[in-house]
Parts: sequence; structure tokens; C-alpha cells
Amino acid sequence: QVQLVESGGGLVQAGGSLRLSCAASGRTFMGWFRQAPGKEREFVAAISGSGGSTYYADSVKGRFTISRDNAKNTVYLQMSSLKPEDTAVYYCAAKATDYYSHYVSFRGYDYWGQGTQVTVSS
Repeated sequence: QVQLVESGGGLVQAGGSLRLSCAASGRTFMGWFRQAPGKEREFVAAISGSGGSTYYADSVKGRFTISRDNAKNTVYLQMSSLKPEDTAVYYCAAKATDYYSHYVSFRGYDYWGQGTQVTVSS
């Protein structure tokens, strides 16, 4: 079983930056999702097991960067130019295998972290 632990959330002002980390037990296809109060869980970014392929939601493209360091079993989400609408609980997710199908949907992932709160103030 893949174990996921997110960290790095916090309170930042609009325009600021924050880096989230996800400690995983092994290499696999992984993604970041977020969920704001009263809204559905939303895809943010994903990365293949090797790190060779990355995917982004249009809302964060150019502002967020997903990366991984497989030697440390860690996936990162570097967030810059943060906006109040980025406020949400951010979740790290992993597939059981390195397979991209349904990567945009939370239903396409097998394992989830506990979530970390990101709050962006105006």
C-alpha cells in the first residue's frame, strides 16, 4: 500500500508562493487535487512515475509546477502568483500503477493523503 503524507500548507498573501510536499512510499503516477468549501474536488496537476510527463489544469498552468525527486520518494507542487481562489485543502493522490488513464478525475486514483490547508489572503 502506498502511504502519502502532505506538508507545506499555510497562510500566504495574494501574489506569494508556497511549496507543497508529498512523501510517498514508492514511485508511481501521482497527482494533486484541491477542494474548497462547498465545491467539488478539482484536479490541479499530475506527474508520471519517471517525472518525464506533467499535466496541469488550465487554471494553474504557468503558475504551478509539479516535480518529483524519486531518490527521496517525494513529489512537490511549487505554487507561485497565488490568488485567493487558490484557497483550498490540497490533496496528494497516487495510482496503483504508472498509468495515466483518468488522471483528471479523483476517481482515477487509488490512494490519498490527509490533505493540507492552503489559504491565500487578499
